[in-house]
Amino acid sequence: MIPLKDKNPTRRVPYVTFLIIGMNIAAFVFELSLGEALPGFLERFGVIPSRVAATVSGEMFSIVSLGTLFSSMFLHGGWLHLGGNMLYMWVFGDNVEDKLGHGRFIIFYLLCGLASAALHIAVDPSSLIPTIGASGAIAGVLGAYIIMFPRARVVTLIPIFVFIHIAELPALLVLGLWFVLQFFNGILALGNVSADVGGVAWWAHIGGFATGILLVKPFRRYA
Repeated sequence: MIPLKDKNPTRRVPYVTFLIIGMNIAAFVFELSLGEALPGFLERFGVIPSRVAATVSGEMFSIVSLGTLFSSMFLHGGWLHLGGNMLYMWVFGDNVEDKLGHGRFIIFYLLCGLASAALHIAVDPSSLIPTIGASGAIAGVLGAYIIMFPRARVVTLIPIFVFIHIAELPALLVLGLWFVLQFFNGILALGNVSADVGGVAWWAHIGGFATGILLVKPFRRYA
């Protein structure tokens, strides 16, 4: 299922959502300009669990490794990776920002991204594979949305073999099924973490979503 838009009006212009989408697109355009230097760039600024784990444990200290917890949130591995993440941010980010407020939304987004990276690292702290993408932070936005707007209608594209069906579904169903997919893929990946199954950081998605659910009420309390 692919969400296309929601029928959930907002009161405020989602400046932060637009800014985050713009920063991700700008970063990706910069990546495209690097040519053969791109793999080295992603290795330097993506999260490498073993390096972050070594820094946190005190085996070594690298401010660059800690900085990748933030830089990795704005990097993507291809057009589909970027497009999928930005679509979800576009559909669901504005309403969450509207409820939390611009400033709180920035902090909320970054905390969800950090928590998602933390769980990804905890699952396989010896991994040498760079992890990039905004999906962990955006998963936090989805977690907040499902708590605040479970009955909101989401216009969803549903591919059925060679047919395409478009339907309005409740957010609870759309995002609930999304999380179930992440969870079961994450469980399957546990037996093969060293291979980075499917190239997807499933546990980062799970960690971000759970963090969004936990943080949305404290953050919304003052909105």
